Amino acid sequence: MLLLKQIFTNTLHLFYPAFCLGCGSDLVNKNQLLCLQCIISLPHTGFEKMPENPVEKIFRGRVNIKAAHSEFYFSKGQVIQQLIHQLKYKGNQEAGIYLGKIMADKLLAVPYFADIDYLVPLPMFPAKEFKRGYNQATIICNGMSEVMNIPVSVNNIVRRHATETQTRKHRTERWENVADSFQVNFPALLEGKHILLVDDVLTTGATLEACCLAMAAIPGISVSLATLAIASK
Repeated sequence: MLLLKQIFTNTLHLFYPAFCLGCGSDLVNKNQLLCLQCIISLPHTGFEKMPENPVEKIFRGRVNIKAAHSEFYFSKGQVIQQLIHQLKYKGNQEAGIYLGKIMADKLLAVPYFADIDYLVPLPMFPAKEFKRGYNQATIICNGMSEVMNIPVSVNNIVRRHATETQTRKHRTERWENVADSFQVNFPALLEGKHILLVDDVLTTGATLEACCLAMAAIPGISVSLATLAIASK
């Protein structure tokens, strides 16, 4: 019986191969998006084990956060760029779930993120989210939630107005572009809670900072940050 099952699986793979999202090979195990070689090559930062890590230093003196983390280094042409591109522009939500689970596994192993009450995806402006079909940060949170068993809070913190793309702006322009962009609809729900604010790629941190400032006046709130990747300089 096991032999027949293996023959069927091999035949199915022959006609309907699963391709690695990183390198395109068909050497992909069941329920994996990447081949073993690409999994090994993922550029983990190890920041979750580092107090005063580079992500925390970006926000030092700007906002009061409890902890901060980016799971991968982001470089053009690398596997992480491929996966995030698939998530943001190709409708591949499975890539976000997959990466969210990887990051959640790492965060569960350290005390700084042990008492999270809510996972909060960085909000998108509704029109932009409607056009894309989803918020990629929400998809990442959904993957994290499966591993961490922590609820995802959406629609409480919202983006009030559309902003221009941040890609070609320097730090000051990025901050001016997103200042006062966020509001909290039901602040009482976040009183005394530890929030993990989640996004895909960290560059200057201006958008995350603006969202943190929108929550700053909530009594007893603690905010931590997590992004899938941090842009390489």
